[in-house]
Amino acid sequence: MAIEVGAKAPDFQLKNQHGESVRLSDFRGEKNVVLLFYPFAFTGVCTGELCALRDQLPTFVNDDVQLLAVSNDSPFSLRVFAEQEGLEYPLLSDFWPHGETSRAYGVFDEEKGCAVRGTFVIDKEGVVRWTVVNGLPDARDLNDYVKALETL
Repeated sequence: MAIEVGAKAPDFQLKNQHGESVRLSDFRGEKNVVLLFYPFAFTGVCTGELCALRDQLPTFVNDDVQLLAVSNDSPFSLRVFAEQEGLEYPLLSDFWPHGETSRAYGVFDEEKGCAVRGTFVIDKEGVVRWTVVNGLPDARDLNDYVKALETL
């Protein structure tokens, strides 16, 4: 079961595509966070979603908002994926312990071994203010994220 609106967002520390540690709590009091879980790099729907975010990056990475995208891929795969697609925002690896952060947010598919498409808009106090969870084949509408951010 995914984390619900009004719940405190579980903190985590994951490595990005450059091997740097990123903690959710680093943004507390500073920025709202769009936390996006996706199944795997290099797949069609995931690539489409992440490139759409890249194309509207100033909306999702600015003085008030930070985008964090999480998959169960290794940091090495994420680095190649980011370079190939020109993704300049943090791609975080929930590779080991495998799926620990995805499980904490209730979006890990045990049978498939990956996260489903879960998105959480987290305010500056670390509270989930909006969420959507889609199945593996179903792309999300990033305009919904924009609307959610406008309410904060």
